[in-house]
Amino acid sequence: MKLLIIEDEIPLAESLRDFLRGEGFEVECAYNGADGAAFAETGIYDLVILEAMMPGMDGYEVARKVREDHCGTPILMLSAKAEPEDETEGLNAGADYYLTKPLDSGKLLACIHALLRRQGIWINELVVGNTALNLSNSTLVCGENQVRLSAREFEVMRFLMSSEGKIVPKELILCRVWGFDSNAVENHVEVYVGMLRKKLKRVGSNVRINAIRRLGYILEIDEG
Repeated sequence: MKLLIIEDEIPLAESLRDFLRGEGFEVECAYNGADGAAFAETGIYDLVILEAMMPGMDGYEVARKVREDHCGTPILMLSAKAEPEDETEGLNAGADYYLTKPLDSGKLLACIHALLRRQGIWINELVVGNTALNLSNSTLVCGENQVRLSAREFEVMRFLMSSEGKIVPKELILCRVWGFDSNAVENHVEVYVGMLRKKLKRVGSNVRINAIRRLGYILEIDEG
């Protein structure tokens, strides 16, 4: 699962990032509202953790902008303001849950898991055609055949399977799997797609990763 933290207090953002990475999440940070909104609107994150009180574009404005741009990513808003009207403002702006500071790590995790389950994200496998991707052990399974994927292969395959029926641009895969601050280029995506094609063939999958010229990749099922 890939999370985005939007928090202007860098030590707090990095502390949250390190804690959540320790819980098995991929986490990236944005340190102001404008950058946070731009990152969130890419749609590559499974959840956004958003600080309400920030200079410039605050969390309420970020949530409104993200929702106005039709981004449905769950938003968990954090704030030191605990009055009912503050929570109401956050929810009306587009947040899915409003959590007050100081943060309790157990409650934070429970809220994250609840929001992911609500979106149908917290599942154990993805299935396309005759092939399943086991999310707990990074394995491609087709009938009695299975093959373990590397970490990068797993993330690319998970993103493609989650986007079944849609063309996924290479640059979006780069952002989703390697991150905004990575030096990876589109050739990295091509290399991993090539390795995934071989592994799909190895297990007898009827799923094909087809390249659409100048647009990206799409998963299709070979009915033959």
